[in-house]
Amino acid sequence: MPTSLNTIKSELEDRLGQKVVVTVQVGRNKTLKRHGKLSEIFPAVFIVDLEKDENLKRVSYSYTDILTKNIDVDFEDDNKTEEV
Repeated sequence: MPTSLNTIKSELEDRLGQKVVVTVQVGRNKTLKRHGKLSEIFPAVFIVDLEKDENLKRVSYSYTDILTKNIDVDFEDDNKTEEV
């Protein structure tokens, strides 16, 4: 697990344009999975373009969400899945 915001940002920059699964902690023992593509990287947030079956078109998350474990980001590389 990355321990700094710069590490998280650089790992996401290396995977720009790849398919991603974001697992969001919605509440106590509740999670929401969103599938899409990592589309843009900004200094404080990153944007995921969601697949067509989702209600929203795009969602933004901050790097601190990953650091504080509010979200988990998994990348789909053919048959294997890697986590940031």
